[in-house]
Amino acid sequence: MKRRHFVLGAAVAAVAGGWWLRPSDRGGPYSEYFRSLNDELKAHGPMRPVMLIDLDRLDHNIDVVMQSVQRGGKHLRLVEKSLPSPGLLAYIAKRAGTARLMSFHQPFLNHDAQVFPEADILMGKPLPVRSAELFYQTHKGPFDPARQLQWLLDTPERLQHYLALAQGLGTRLRVNIELDVGLHRGGISDNAVLGRMLTLISANPQHLEFAGFMGYDPFVGMGVPGILGSPQALFEQVMQRYNGHVDFTRQQFAGLWREGLTLNTAGSPSYRIHEQETLSTEVSVGTALLKPTHYDLPSLSEHVPAAFIATPVLKSTGSVEIPALDGKSRVFSWWDPNQRETFFIYGGNWMAQFESPQGLQSNELFGRSSNQEMVNGSPAVGLNIEDQVFLRPTQSEFVLLQFGDLLGVRDGKIVETWPVYA
Repeated sequence: MKRRHFVLGAAVAAVAGGWWLRPSDRGGPYSEYFRSLNDELKAHGPMRPVMLIDLDRLDHNIDVVMQSVQRGGKHLRLVEKSLPSPGLLAYIAKRAGTARLMSFHQPFLNHDAQVFPEADILMGKPLPVRSAELFYQTHKGPFDPARQLQWLLDTPERLQHYLALAQGLGTRLRVNIELDVGLHRGGISDNAVLGRMLTLISANPQHLEFAGFMGYDPFVGMGVPGILGSPQALFEQVMQRYNGHVDFTRQQFAGLWREGLTLNTAGSPSYRIHEQETLSTEVSVGTALLKPTHYDLPSLSEHVPAAFIATPVLKSTGSVEIPALDGKSRVFSWWDPNQRETFFIYGGNWMAQFESPQGLQSNELFGRSSNQEMVNGSPAVGLNIEDQVFLRPTQSEFVLLQFGDLLGVRDGKIVETWPVYA
């Protein structure tokens, strides 16, 4: 996917409150936005790699999502794996006015149940039944799984395993059934198989409760090649499949159908298009709230980047020098002006792209490093030792876990420190 820079060389029109700024006319490596972050981190930061969450930008993204959710008459479910910090989740949940979470990992689920005892939690993928057993063995606190937790299940065989678990525990499990609405990553695509699962639920009301459906459709907004269909055509196919399973359940298992079922759909790339339909009751959104580079999509054009890696320059060594080439390395600097300055940063090799100063690049010939990565640029970059290099992560869920506490910044100042999930 083609990289889209947050700050381009020429002025970019101010968007969403004027965050996209003209590069400084006073010289130096940074726009005003990144200059203030550099000054703040040098004065008050830990001088190690950190993940910054811009709260002003995050607020904007939350509001964009909620405006869409309200237009569609739905609820918002926050995707915990994409926002893997209890403090960050709590901040977003408060502004969005939601207590709905989607969890994907048993240790995180246990933590959610303690930290968010009033939450309604839907699992985002089918877990091995042993993982579910471990959840119950280690669960503590007032969170009531029989009322507040939905296990996502995808096959009659897995449902049978969960039934045996419920019988052994003497409890009842709420079952949400995963639908394949076009992603083809598992889930129910055949009403005959769906019927087997619903029959098993109907036959065991003391241990199983039908809680609804989940149909994940990120491909609708991910920009698939046009030959495979327009977003609108793909969306119509998704809803045709979803509706087919709902109609089957209503007609063949009317006793299971009730008000208040969770009919979950969408994902960050596709949540906006679900304003068009009234079948689903909620959309799931996570990564769009931070907008890493893989989510620079037309469907998220109103969102702004809200997460940045910042790391200090440890060394500045001049033009490129490659081991064993020594003086012959000058050819690289002669050939490419962007290799006339060399910097070694604290850490590196992240799933991220350089954001500021502009014109920085890794040196693939020297090799990537997670300890002290070589970064090259032209003399115009103007970096000094202990200045910060800023990068945009390509995704959120794994990258946010790599830096320890998240630093929340507002108006260029550090105002929050949020631990991430262990």
